[in-house]
Amino acid sequence: MKKVAIHTLGCKVNTYESDMMRKKLSENGYIIVPFDQKADVYIINTCSVTNIADRKTRQFLSRAREKNPEALIVAAGCYVDTRGTEDILGKNADIAVLNKEKEEIADILNNYFKESSPSCEVKDEAPSHTRRIIKCQDGCNMFCSYCIIPFARGRIKSRRTADICDEIRSLVSEGYREFVLTGIHVCSYGLDRPDEKEDLLSLVREVSKTEGVKRIRLGSLEPGIVTPEFVSGLKDIGSLCPHFHLSLQSGSDSVLRRMNRHYDTKQYMQGVELLRKAFDKCAVTTDIITGFPGETEQEFLETVEFVKKIRFYETHIFKYSRRKGTNADRMEGQLTEKIKAARSAELLELNKENKRNFIESFRDGKRYELLAEETAGIRGKEYLTGYTREYIRCAVPAGCGVKPGDIVTGTIGEELEGETVLMNDVSVV
Repeated sequence: MKKVAIHTLGCKVNTYESDMMRKKLSENGYIIVPFDQKADVYIINTCSVTNIADRKTRQFLSRAREKNPEALIVAAGCYVDTRGTEDILGKNADIAVLNKEKEEIADILNNYFKESSPSCEVKDEAPSHTRRIIKCQDGCNMFCSYCIIPFARGRIKSRRTADICDEIRSLVSEGYREFVLTGIHVCSYGLDRPDEKEDLLSLVREVSKTEGVKRIRLGSLEPGIVTPEFVSGLKDIGSLCPHFHLSLQSGSDSVLRRMNRHYDTKQYMQGVELLRKAFDKCAVTTDIITGFPGETEQEFLETVEFVKKIRFYETHIFKYSRRKGTNADRMEGQLTEKIKAARSAELLELNKENKRNFIESFRDGKRYELLAEETAGIRGKEYLTGYTREYIRCAVPAGCGVKPGDIVTGTIGEELEGETVLMNDVSVV
């Protein structure tokens, strides 16, 4: 019986696909072990969205080889799709698996070992969570000028709503209570099958009707989907968490045009205003790429001012990374790493300030809902941690009668550690 360890890099879709590979391998008799343990097979579910992601992929492939020089090393996912199998095999990995081949991982390993092991007890590396990521679609048709992912993942392909709900029903029976609906470009859900009249809003409605689903979160949204009709429809779904990751990338309209983004800052602001009018104290988070080719000091300052104006809860900041094969890679005005780092640092400081202010606004004595997920040691004490509907990470003392999977309410208290805050006066719903 072969032991398999899987490490995931990159996006929520990769997380979903790693869970899928674990399930298929365990059904075929492989023992799933943590990545830091000695294994017969190491699978790196790779990311290739930036040069840093590529470097991390190579580092983890090397780390796996160091853990067990005799092990089979498997590279799977976007790094394979973008770099090609010839660039990987013999250098970093023994087997290269494309994104479209991940569902066949058990057959691939069985064929390699020329055996199919009997079923056995599974020891999964993933902790016992009550929140699960669900992949609704794959691929992207947008072709932003900086992005390699449409070349790695291909055009959009949506799963059927009925299949997604069936999967969620199965997971509810395992104890999961919150589901994150995501994809490579989740706003495109259903556009590849227009005759079936399925879209993201109709999907959320159907998922919300599934018995046992207590919470629904959405993956990264594009500003174009945030219309009055869309927001009004979401508002009527009681299980939807008021946490919206609305992709920005730049607060400068001229940079957005060079990025081939399909909106401007005015449309983005209108979307944020719609969400905040419909959902009191909703969390709005975003991504920003700094140091895009030709980004002037004035364009960067426009981004800074826009971030201040929106008052995001959280801003994920990325230094622009050249990707061979994209339009942006061929643009003039490539900026130095020094400039990118300085601009990134400024936005990171602004992110800290915005985040503090957002959390502080919840210290108003009102009660907020928390889904308790897992235990964690903080300041030498044991707590149960989880997230509010607005995605604030909170902790309640262990031994207070709360267990993983419980939904509780309480007031937001002091900061405990990092981005975790204490929840006081807790009572189970």
